Amino acid sequence: MRVIGTAGHVDHGKSTLVQALTGTHPDRLKEEREREMTIDLGFAWLTLPGGEDIGIVDVPGHRDFIENMLAGVGGIDAALFVIAADEGIMPQTREHLVILDMLQIQAGVVALTKIDLIDDPDWLDLIEDDVHQALRNTSLSQAPIVRVSARTHQGLPELLQAISACLADRPPRPDLNRPRLPIDRVFTMPGFGTIVTGTLSDGCLRVGDELSILPADLRGRVRGLQTHKRKEEIAVPGSRTAVNISGVELDQVQRGSVVTRPGDYQTTRLLDVSFRLAADVSQPLEHNTEVKLFIGAAEVVARARLLGSQELLPGTEGWLQLELNQPVVAVRGDRYILRRPSPGETLGGGAVLDPHPAARHKRFSAESLQRLETLSQGTPAEILLQAMLALGAAPLQEVLTRSHLDADVARSALAELLQSDQALSLEGPTSPNELPPPQALVASRGYWQALAARAVQEVQAHHKTYPLRRGILREELKSRLKLTPRLFNAALSRLAAEQALVEAGTLVMRPGHHIQFTPQQQKLVDDLLQRFAAAPYAPPSAKECQAALGEDLYSALLDLETLVFVPPDVLFRKADYEHMVSEVRRLLQAQGLLTAAQVRDHFNTSRRYVLALLEHLDARGITIRDGDARRLKK
Repeated sequence: MRVIGTAGHVDHGKSTLVQALTGTHPDRLKEEREREMTIDLGFAWLTLPGGEDIGIVDVPGHRDFIENMLAGVGGIDAALFVIAADEGIMPQTREHLVILDMLQIQAGVVALTKIDLIDDPDWLDLIEDDVHQALRNTSLSQAPIVRVSARTHQGLPELLQAISACLADRPPRPDLNRPRLPIDRVFTMPGFGTIVTGTLSDGCLRVGDELSILPADLRGRVRGLQTHKRKEEIAVPGSRTAVNISGVELDQVQRGSVVTRPGDYQTTRLLDVSFRLAADVSQPLEHNTEVKLFIGAAEVVARARLLGSQELLPGTEGWLQLELNQPVVAVRGDRYILRRPSPGETLGGGAVLDPHPAARHKRFSAESLQRLETLSQGTPAEILLQAMLALGAAPLQEVLTRSHLDADVARSALAELLQSDQALSLEGPTSPNELPPPQALVASRGYWQALAARAVQEVQAHHKTYPLRRGILREELKSRLKLTPRLFNAALSRLAAEQALVEAGTLVMRPGHHIQFTPQQQKLVDDLLQRFAAAPYAPPSAKECQAALGEDLYSALLDLETLVFVPPDVLFRKADYEHMVSEVRRLLQAQGLLTAAQVRDHFNTSRRYVLALLEHLDARGITIRDGDARRLKK
């Protein structure tokens, strides 16, 4: 499904030509018909000779309504550039041409209209020469010129053939499964409720789909769909679509809002963009100029922060960061136009490079400027890498979406990055020859190296601060790194596989790290262990050990499993503990049941130690109470 848009000076016959082509007059407002002037957007459709249905957006040509014109041309596939033969190139002809060039509308046909008013063929040749001169070095430089008369219908068949030919070379709109419909008209019909129209891109809409209308994030549902006044169950990318929305009131929606599915897009109030200042503007563009931004069907006041230079001269290009007064929906690659609010003047336009920059850039930061250069001119692999760098570590599907690359191109770019070791998968396959699944976490090699270095540094710092601890707790390390549980787990697994860190239960440590006591500490430990050796089954209590060693040295003996803690206040040397557990098992296997008194007598100890041990074995699931005795748990 394709959409073409008219362009040209006021009273050059755009609407009349659309009526001659389609049978529908696009002027729908009473004031438009009374003044014989298009004020707002008009819509019609036709069937080309090859059978393809296309939509037509008719825009106003008068300079007072240029901003209404901008709301309609953002989603078109080709331009029908209308120039009256009796007047030729006029001011709005040139301004509309600048807009089409800035929006990079690559396909188009020039309709030289009103030829029925011209008797001199040489005059038409002169007008055509002027048109060719005006189109030179613009995106429409190759557009054919067709002489037509809407009144006599002369040249209309040739015009339709030229439109068919220019659309045949245009690639279909990609289906990224993220539908986006910038709203250019809102109205209501009795019995139906709120209806919005626009040109659908990036995905399909289906009857029954849940909707989000951004930036307000209104929630509704698709009650019905129409394309060219035909009911549809599915609206496809590139089609002029009317959406009947349930759950949303008419006064809640306005032109410039965007119909999406919940969660597919986020709004932004900051845009990194490339920009070209038109050659015929009245003055250079200075930093922090207030401008009007036109993107999709939205019109928003913004501040243009000039990056990398003090001012931009007419006809030159540069980088801008736009600070918007209101949020918009934008994706990488979207084209836009800037105008000066007063006096009204089209300044130029360009492309969105990053719709979600992390922060305001320093104006002359070499790193920021290099990043914008890469985004602007990079290969698909470089663009994909920039998306990874912007996201850090993210699911592959999110990276691909942010890059806004065609799916096949994106997969090839990903394979190139994996094989050149510029990117890696943190989940799923680790082979560079195997692409990870869409939901697997991926990251640039640079991001991973920085994250790995931070993790190792945190663990090393913990070892230095707490030399008597085996390692840092996993949860503490995750908190210090400020990572999500998913990314932390994936990162830790990879660091362990790379032997940069070691996991031991709830602890994380560097390979080869072990606790070393000072001579003074070792003497304290030896003295305490002699007391344990003297009374292995009636040793000092936990409280006594803490008092003798200090908290850190005491914890180190527990970490090293030199001592085993048996709640609530009993400690055994590891060998003594294992011997006692083994003996209890042997006695139970032989006798079936054991009382606390029997265990006490066997080890020649006191009831305090025996009760702690038996309850501990119950908790471990080795024994189970049977009245006043214990037996082995099956």
